[in-house]
Amino acid sequence: MRSTFTSFGYREIQTPMFENLELFTAKSGEGIIEEIYAFKDKGGRDLALRPELTAPVMRFYVEKLQMEPKPLKLFYFGSCFRYDRPQKGRYREFQQAGCELIGTNTTEAYAELIALAYLLLKNIGLTNINVNIGNLTILSAVFDRLGLSKDQRKHLIPLIDKSLFDDVQTVLSECGLEPKKAQDFVTFLQTSDKEKIKKFVKGDPVAENEFTNLEKMLDLLGSSFQIKNYQIKLSIVRGLDYYKGLVFEIEAPILGAEKQLCGGGAYELVPLFGGTDVPTVGFAIGFDRAILALETEKFSFPKKQLDAFVIPVNEEMIQKSLQLAQILRQNNVTVDVDLLRRGVGKALKYANTLNVKTVLLVGPKELETDSVTLRDMKTGNQELVKISDVLSKVKNM
Repeated sequence: MRSTFTSFGYREIQTPMFENLELFTAKSGEGIIEEIYAFKDKGGRDLALRPELTAPVMRFYVEKLQMEPKPLKLFYFGSCFRYDRPQKGRYREFQQAGCELIGTNTTEAYAELIALAYLLLKNIGLTNINVNIGNLTILSAVFDRLGLSKDQRKHLIPLIDKSLFDDVQTVLSECGLEPKKAQDFVTFLQTSDKEKIKKFVKGDPVAENEFTNLEKMLDLLGSSFQIKNYQIKLSIVRGLDYYKGLVFEIEAPILGAEKQLCGGGAYELVPLFGGTDVPTVGFAIGFDRAILALETEKFSFPKKQLDAFVIPVNEEMIQKSLQLAQILRQNNVTVDVDLLRRGVGKALKYANTLNVKTVLLVGPKELETDSVTLRDMKTGNQELVKISDVLSKVKNM
């Protein structure tokens, strides 16, 4: 993931594991206190273990990075904490990977961001993932056209988020909406057909303009990044209070109900934290859930493997063994040394459990000719090798 981020020109940053509680209540409201680990420190300050990383990164940007040239491309990995009921792929402490793109809102910037999220997951080995793309500006424009109040929207959003479309239709009827309009809206939420969406938003300048830009971005996603397996999903309603415009999610169907791996979009947080307004967009990936998806897909994780294991055959050979190991380490060879003074047989058995490629036996007879015995752990073959040739021999193996 790190190499994929850097290949797109992103730079890694780190923020503290705890922040002022106010940072998260400003972003998500007082209700979030019930979902996070919040506490007072010895100075009586209200603090919280970070439940996500976007707000801390935006605080960092406002305090330290506002004068940096734009766009700013920042990525991160870190532990986050939620006071939640643990379940499959959902832990109270979890790893998050993500990024923020600050200073641009062009269609090409959005296309590149979604491509980055997709490739992060493909490059780690996942084979079956889907991209869903929505737009909250279009959804808000439709809400306006339907004459829905703020309270009515708040009632509808959780139902839309959970795809409870029958309930959505019921609530719309209770709001006094004609059955035909309610049905058309529910159909609009569920369709991925561009022509049907165009027809539905026709006559609404805001929604029409936003959908035109969405189409341009999707064209770039296909033509420039060769990503075809996406669908428009206008029922994505991530954090409507601060997300604006583009929103997207990536899911792994193999995980069932808890299938979402990635969520992101364009948002407005900088002014909330006292900074000058600037376009911001980003995403976060549930690192633990991505690993779970790989396991479910029966991904073959690479085994950890040491390049060499050095065995002193007696106590007098310890100093020379440590010196040899250090020479190898200084030349980027991963090495361990037997530190228990066990016999050669037991040391070889231990080396086998470490999945070691090569064992170097350091004994008095070998040292008389400035040599050591090199054992290939895969074949069992042994040969006498000059100490001056050990490095090249081990690297070749």
